[in-house]
Amino acid sequence: MKFDFDQEILKSEKLRIEILIVFFFTLLLGFVFVYFFRPQDFFISREQVENIGHLPIIYFAVVMSYFIAIRLRIIKAIRRDEKVPIFIRYLNATTEITLPTLSIYFISLNLPSPDMALHSPPFQVYYIFIILSVLRLDPWLAFYTGFLAACEYFGLFFYLKNSLSLQEIDSYYANLGLHLAKTMLLLAGGMVAGFVTSQLQRRITDTLNLIQERNRITNIFGQHVSPAVVDKLLTQKQGEDSEMKYVCMLFFDIRDFTKFSEDKDPIQVIEYLNYVFEIVVDSILRHNGVINKFLGDGLMAVFGAPISSGDDVERAIDSSLEILERIEKVNETNQNHPIDFGIGLHCGEAVTGNVGTNHRKEYTIIGDVVNLASRIEQLNKEFKTKILASEEVIQFADKEVPKFLSEVQVKGREKSVKVYKLA
Repeated sequence: MKFDFDQEILKSEKLRIEILIVFFFTLLLGFVFVYFFRPQDFFISREQVENIGHLPIIYFAVVMSYFIAIRLRIIKAIRRDEKVPIFIRYLNATTEITLPTLSIYFISLNLPSPDMALHSPPFQVYYIFIILSVLRLDPWLAFYTGFLAACEYFGLFFYLKNSLSLQEIDSYYANLGLHLAKTMLLLAGGMVAGFVTSQLQRRITDTLNLIQERNRITNIFGQHVSPAVVDKLLTQKQGEDSEMKYVCMLFFDIRDFTKFSEDKDPIQVIEYLNYVFEIVVDSILRHNGVINKFLGDGLMAVFGAPISSGDDVERAIDSSLEILERIEKVNETNQNHPIDFGIGLHCGEAVTGNVGTNHRKEYTIIGDVVNLASRIEQLNKEFKTKILASEEVIQFADKEVPKFLSEVQVKGREKSVKVYKLA
């Protein structure tokens, strides 16, 4: 699965817009309350309430409608997997920053000293937009938000100070140094937001790359690798497509499966296989083995590749004995249809690597160790045993005392093989 960072931007933008909708909706409720119940706390006179008291409510309703429309457009883009043009994103940022600027301007028209509007609550909205610009996941856009806020604010101050005919101007409200400091704070806020955004963007990119790599590994190994193995694979550097490794092969086969499936429908057969494999696969994965192939009524697992735990043969033995123990417990409660099986173990050098194309690869183990492990598993039928292992495997069996059965001639090999019984 390929991850598109543009989609992550849209999802983050959607979250940002939803926060703004909640924010302005809260303000709308606040002004509705003030207008109907406490107008004296906000407006200077009763005449002002009657003339402009309804304007803030209309303003916030229009702003909310704008953000709701933006949210619907973002949802549509996400569903269609579209990319929003960068100039549209800058246009949206410009529109948002202009909202508090217009609010301050209209407030200035209704105050005795228009410069007082520069200290009114809408000024704080600049910072809301700057903080939330981090969720745009674009450092330059976040910086632009702060830069534009600083420019609009200082431009509005300059306009109010020099372009209006004012009877009286409070020296505090008209102080150049004060407004210049507030302008610099807005600019600094944009710089900080840009820096934070760049760090957030880098971490999101790293996370998506990690997920992509995890999916690549899952694509190669299927869903039959333990989380511990996946984590180790992710920390390893990619090497050559193939390499020699010392591995222990485990072959598992369900006995009399053909006879069992004769009078069963396909669904029952699949359910039975899944039931048995759930036990076997879980035991193998718990011991850091990897399921390499399912072979109809059996499977092939490897210990020691693609990574080695250092005690791979011991883990293969422990896994085999755990499978035996768990299946025996199941058979105690299911004596009508007991599960019969055979396991073969052999270890040695093998060529391991990815075989296939860029579209689909499979991790494969090639070598005599694979063939011999399969042959040993088949000998369970002859010896009426559950778990057989080669002499090479038995050298690592420090927990169990294996029983030597025979030295047999295996098909395809000139040398005979010493076979030991583990169960």
